[in-house]
Amino acid sequence: MTGRNETVVSEFLLLGLPIQSEHQHLFSALFLAMYVTTILGNLLIMVLICLDPHLHTPMYLLLSNLSFSDLCFSSVTVPKLLQDMQSHVPSIPYAACLTQMYFFLFFADLEDFLLAAMAYDRYVAICFPLHYTTIMSPKLCLFLVVLPWVLTTFTAMLEALLTARLRFCADNVIPHFFCDLSALLKLSCSDTRVNELVTVIVGGLVIVLPFLLIILSYARILSSILKVPSAKGICKAFSTCGSHLSVVSLFYGSIIGLYLCPSANNSAVKETVMSVMYTVVTPMLNPFIYSLRNRDMKGALGRVFCKKKISFSLKW
Repeated sequence: MTGRNETVVSEFLLLGLPIQSEHQHLFSALFLAMYVTTILGNLLIMVLICLDPHLHTPMYLLLSNLSFSDLCFSSVTVPKLLQDMQSHVPSIPYAACLTQMYFFLFFADLEDFLLAAMAYDRYVAICFPLHYTTIMSPKLCLFLVVLPWVLTTFTAMLEALLTARLRFCADNVIPHFFCDLSALLKLSCSDTRVNELVTVIVGGLVIVLPFLLIILSYARILSSILKVPSAKGICKAFSTCGSHLSVVSLFYGSIIGLYLCPSANNSAVKETVMSVMYTVVTPMLNPFIYSLRNRDMKGALGRVFCKKKISFSLKW
């Protein structure tokens, strides 16, 4: 069996973003700036939460994990994208492609579960404020952090192992800027029915289930507010949940636009643009949302920098 269709693929070619060649350097600089902003913004949030004792609470423990997830999620695809935008032949070895796919699925799934855990935290804070410290005990907080990491390790590994068993023949062109699972399944010359079934089941677990839990949490929050409606209660709820709702809207809005609103025209272009939204734009905006709309984060920023300024002055 030496025909062309039986040639085993050792690397894939990534078509990248639908950008004209004369604009490559401009967009490369733009994505580099966005990536640096993502790294610095999420690192700043993690450092502030670590250094400021006022932020050693369940909410900010979950937020620090979300920031780490955003940082890693963007790092899975953007450095390779930047490299390929400068390359005339943007290729990726087979093993590296599977590795990128695994970590992409891992951190995307992790974000889903962390957003659901944060929604539950907000539900307890608003609906049971007097029992918040009792309900959100250190043991439960540890559970809400560890469970997403365990679940996403399992689901991403399952998808990666099932993809690794597939055979890829002559066609090795991926119409994307990273190794997307659906694109790899379309390229395979093996039977992919098991992979597709597992993808549907896992997708229901890691996307639909957390989203439903978030909707349920906010439905209970809204119900609790409407029972005793007051301007003060509404403002408090908005200040408590506003940042989280903004992040959820950005993340799930992109996913819903990509998977639940299919378009016959320019589907490849639309898929690429929406993927940029939740892999590049959303991780960059999350730190701004939490720092600009969160009084505790702004207070922590002031306290940390004041301490640094005072210690620097004492040294001199």
